[in-house]
Amino acid sequence: MTHYYKLGNIPHKRHTQFRQPDGSLYHEELMGMRGFSGIQSLLYHVHPPTQIQKILLRTTVDIPFEESGVLCHRHLRTATIKPGGDAVEARMLLLSNADVSISVARPTEAMSYWYRLAHGDEVIFIHEGAGTLESQYGNLRYRPGDYLVIPTGVLWRIIPDINIEQRMLVIEANAHIEPPARYLNRYGQFLEHAPYNERDIRPPDELVTHDEVGEFEVRVKEREYQRNGFSERITSYFYNHHPLDVVGWDGCLYPFAFNIEDFEPVTGRIHQPPPVHQTFEAPGFVLCSFVPRLFDYHPQAIPAPYNHSNVDSDEVIYYAAGNFMSRKGIERASMTIHPSGIPHGPHPGMYEGSIGKQQTDELAVMIDTFRPLRFTNHAVQLEDKDYVYSWLT
Repeated sequence: MTHYYKLGNIPHKRHTQFRQPDGSLYHEELMGMRGFSGIQSLLYHVHPPTQIQKILLRTTVDIPFEESGVLCHRHLRTATIKPGGDAVEARMLLLSNADVSISVARPTEAMSYWYRLAHGDEVIFIHEGAGTLESQYGNLRYRPGDYLVIPTGVLWRIIPDINIEQRMLVIEANAHIEPPARYLNRYGQFLEHAPYNERDIRPPDELVTHDEVGEFEVRVKEREYQRNGFSERITSYFYNHHPLDVVGWDGCLYPFAFNIEDFEPVTGRIHQPPPVHQTFEAPGFVLCSFVPRLFDYHPQAIPAPYNHSNVDSDEVIYYAAGNFMSRKGIERASMTIHPSGIPHGPHPGMYEGSIGKQQTDELAVMIDTFRPLRFTNHAVQLEDKDYVYSWLT
């Protein structure tokens, strides 16, 4: 992240003696990006974070892609997926390429272990639900509309509130997810024209130090791509001390929440292009937020988007709430995929029908990728096969 934060107890100087009440040293850990040249944080542990008692290959799962078919627009009805499992086990992977994987989940249980993605950051969009994201950086409460941004290397688990339905959209990157560079000045501070800023970002606010012995499991996931799909390999690491034994930390790298309702939309006299909705970026894709906003105010404006061809990207839109001004037949938790190479645009009647309307109440998340996405077999089972013909009058 881009601004400094501190929680718990830390020594006055980095890399100096910091002693526990019994006189032994706390164990300093540097967690950073880009080989000591990116953002970083320093954490102070009761026990060395390297003391692993046992390592087991927990599972290897082969995830096949569908066979290559026609190039066309597609619609997935993800509202119908069954609830069950925890926030990792419940994930249903739908779309993937070498840069990003997109899943949905409806967890019903707390995680009994901690988890880490080995090769990139992840964003969990909370469509429905509330609970706590627990990590070595502390506890962070989440609510509907939150983007939970979790950097590589963070140990975390989600503990959902009891009797509250949970629904999540999960974006796993193969690199780091950050605010768009054009929103930041040379010092890393958000600029005045940015649609959100430091005040909108919620870091963990409660650091609970655990000094417990027993058997504690951390699961680490990595991926191996093959020609017709890829495999996910999960390794379990067992510790005889609680992994969340941090007494304090400081720096600019930590998990955080940003709520989609805090995104301030950019409007204009005529229709604004999708980059004005950009929220995060990563190598190979961008993530955007469509939020309630006033429509264009030129007297001859057409608020609905014009037809366009995504010649360099696949466009994925996850519909969270409201009525999307350019679409018919879309429901909550629908996901549309408009691939590169062919045009798409408003459904019949929506283009002219938008004239004179004052505002929209839509809430949606868009992921634009710069390499083609492939569908898993899970995605095919959720597909509305008639969507490709929905532009016919």
